[in-house]
Amino acid sequence: MVLCTVSTQRVLSGFMRQHLHAGPAKFARREPAFTTATSQSRTRVGSPRSVSSLASVQESRRATTPSMRSFSRPFSSTSRTSDSSNTLASFPDPERPDLFYHLFEQPNDVSHTSPVFALSFLPSPPPSVRSCTVIGWLPASTPGGKEGDAGLNDFLENSSFRDVLHEAVQGGLRDGVDDIQKNGAIQTQVGWMHIHDQRNVPALGRIGDVDDILASVRVEEGEILAETYQPMPSYRLCTADGLTQLTEGLAARLKEILEERAAKGL
Repeated sequence: MVLCTVSTQRVLSGFMRQHLHAGPAKFARREPAFTTATSQSRTRVGSPRSVSSLASVQESRRATTPSMRSFSRPFSSTSRTSDSSNTLASFPDPERPDLFYHLFEQPNDVSHTSPVFALSFLPSPPPSVRSCTVIGWLPASTPGGKEGDAGLNDFLENSSFRDVLHEAVQGGLRDGVDDIQKNGAIQTQVGWMHIHDQRNVPALGRIGDVDDILASVRVEEGEILAETYQPMPSYRLCTADGLTQLTEGLAARLKEILEERAAKGL
């Protein structure tokens, strides 16, 4: 089952053809680029109708491709400098304009054998493929690669981004930058309030899925006590409903912090 839209397919196919020129002389014949994932594990990344299957847009290229199984193996301990000069192309998700794909050539600090997409909320290429501004990575097949689907098992989360995410959310709650969260505190009045990801908002008065609860925070007299912020360990950056999606005020704060980190080369 292909989990990407026609518009996304065209965008990715065009960029891959334009920017990747791997041929038989460069790559030996390997096994298919993606491991098989069950239908339950496949997910869309950008939005409920968008693509988590970036490599599936390649049009029946079967002759030569490096294996992407290195994604499932521990990263190499060998240090290597990888900066934005490795970026071949950057483009937005056709159906989620706040999400961007940055294509890094191989070798890179995520995969030494294959190009990868670094997903980010910033339009400019990250300082490095492992920058804290990168949400996570998806494998990208090269011309000659076998067409296949990349699902939830293929998305690799960046733990450094998770730290920045919680920093931004907690800071935004402390500074009162988000009206939705402030109104939620007024309704709660006293007790613990969950901060839900907007990709799957629970019904009024219901608790959301544990995968979609970013954190919990104490509320007293209708005011958020940001110092009580507790990240939810079960929260996932990528689910079947897409990537992280914050309320407007918190999303703006996150972008500000990401821009600051990128400017510092982090």
